[in-house]
Amino acid sequence: MRKFAYLFERFPSFSQTFCHREVAELDRQGLTPSIFSIRKPKGEPPQNWDERIVKRVHYLPGENELLADVHRASREGKLTEEIVAALDEWGRRTDFLRLYQAVNIGLRLRDSGVRHVHAHFAGLAARTAFWIDKFFGINFSFTAHANDIFAPRNFEIGLDKLVDAARAIVTETDYAAKFLQERFPDRTARIHRIYNGLNLAEFKRADFSEAPPLIVAIGRLIEKKGFADLIRACRLLKDGGSLFRCDIIGEGPLEKELRRQIDHLDLQNCVHLLGAKPQREITKHLAAGTAFVLPSVVGTDGGMDNLPTVIMEAMATGLPVISTPIGGIPEMVVENETGILVPPHDAGALARAIEKAVVDLSFARRLGEQGRKRASELFSIEKNVRSLIRIFDRERG
Repeated sequence: MRKFAYLFERFPSFSQTFCHREVAELDRQGLTPSIFSIRKPKGEPPQNWDERIVKRVHYLPGENELLADVHRASREGKLTEEIVAALDEWGRRTDFLRLYQAVNIGLRLRDSGVRHVHAHFAGLAARTAFWIDKFFGINFSFTAHANDIFAPRNFEIGLDKLVDAARAIVTETDYAAKFLQERFPDRTARIHRIYNGLNLAEFKRADFSEAPPLIVAIGRLIEKKGFADLIRACRLLKDGGSLFRCDIIGEGPLEKELRRQIDHLDLQNCVHLLGAKPQREITKHLAAGTAFVLPSVVGTDGGMDNLPTVIMEAMATGLPVISTPIGGIPEMVVENETGILVPPHDAGALARAIEKAVVDLSFARRLGEQGRKRASELFSIEKNVRSLIRIFDRERG
């Protein structure tokens, strides 16, 4: 049995269903890695998580208990002089908890014979894995997603040090792989593109019967999702006499601002912010849709989408996708084949694209059918997890 572990900042998480799918598929293929989560999800909508997986998650203790556990291990002689010296030297500098979390996890990995740990996101979890490697010689890899590579936060153990130390770096699109390869040319052989996966059988096919047509948008209510542009486009559609309903599913810091925009544009009767929803309700909502819209933009902080899981899910449902050519989105949304791409921040072009899709249902069905076919070719969870396993097998020793 291959022995490796997974490390997450928070697992399972409503906004990271792709992580749960990945672990569930590993289980289906006969692998049951140890799972560590630095934080425990709180206040999230209920999800249909696999209880067998959730019960396997090792959640780290809070700060006070964590520090006490590590100091106790030091007194009992379980830590090398190098680890103790590193903890003392680092002190309470920024990100000091990563070192203590690495000790907590590393001791358990060492005792269980695990030789490789894979972290999701080039952030908190990957920085902890970095110290596990330093302290215990347990090598690590990580999957980088979007803001963690396009707009990384400034930590002493930054993206450059993570890429330099990791045995493998996985990312979700050719766009992101090229971005990393150009930034870190000495590490190109370690950078792998593996698309996120999903099981098409989980998604009911859209039947385009909703009246008035339903525009579905899903994502965190943050700048890079471009929902302010979608609301402006809805005002233009209404001005043009279009009948429609637009449902935006998600929560986030821009909720109040977006609600004010909806009120200001007098769209309360046709544009609705529904908040966060569990996956089963998202699946139903997609199946009732006429078009899926995600008008992604580059945020003022440089953050942007890479491979939005919700676009994959919309394609699996057979919906036409209207989005922008940001990050890896054009690898999924092929112009006039699986969807329509419009320039970021262009509410007029967005409105025209939506109108075309919801008025010409034969056109919408054709885009949706081609999108579902593309999803089955690129986003097979079984095939993509097999590719990941091959990396783990190569790097764990």
